Amino acid sequence: MRPVKTVKESQTDMIELIQPNDTNILGNLMGGRLMHFIDIAAALAAARHCNNVAVTASVDNISFHHPIRIADIVRLKASVNRAFRTSMEVGVKVEVEDIKTSTITHSNSAYLTFVSINQATGKPIEVPEIKPETPDEIRRFEQALHRREHRLKLESEKKNG
Repeated sequence: MRPVKTVKESQTDMIELIQPNDTNILGNLMGGRLMHFIDIAAALAAARHCNNVAVTASVDNISFHHPIRIADIVRLKASVNRAFRTSMEVGVKVEVEDIKTSTITHSNSAYLTFVSINQATGKPIEVPEIKPETPDEIRRFEQALHRREHRLKLESEKKNG
């Protein structure tokens, strides 16, 4: 029987101050840099859940809804939504705080799949199950299964198509 952990045990908050070297010529945060931040926050949540190295297996669609500018504060909130046998779905919510007005805007959300890896063999290893406790955690837990089924269906279609 696999151990069980709560969502709270994996939650990770990360904060970044956007500096000129993070931006494009328009002064907006580069999309690739934001994806880098998202991947780090998600990797930390996955590692906290499995107490092991976890690698990115896939990233779902990322849409950029709100520009992020120099001197904005980016707040990334990551947690494991659901754990499968060796993989975990991690959700990351990105918020932008305007340092001058303290206004917080939801900028992006992303779902990533991580796999826990045995460092000696490079093979996937089992991860603890997850026990959602709050209504939001339960909703994300249930939705994660639907997203996984969709991912697997797309993957199968690519192989057979």
